[in-house]
Amino acid sequence: MNKDIEITKGSGDVFRDLDFADADTMRLKANLAAEILSAMKRRGLTNRAAAKLTGVDETDISRIRHADLDRFTLDRLVMIVNRLGRSVEISVRPMPTRRAAARASRP
Repeated sequence: MNKDIEITKGSGDVFRDLDFADADTMRLKANLAAEILSAMKRRGLTNRAAAKLTGVDETDISRIRHADLDRFTLDRLVMIVNRLGRSVEISVRPMPTRRAAARASRP
């Protein structure tokens, strides 16, 4: 069975490629969660130690570790990042037009 497989090159943003309505928020949450985990690893923090340092429940740290981010607001994740000694910068730029995005996705 030799079937042709259609391959579509991704844009680099899996949330946008999957056409989630809140793709930007999901990507920001994922990036903040990754920074939290990176800061914990750099500092050798357990979930319990990170919870104590940041003032959140240990179960919340566990949720972040398992990418269960639905219960978190962006500002809460930023607060956790800050309490782990990191700062957050957000930049805003114009969205590409649909025509530009279509041209960019062509092979």
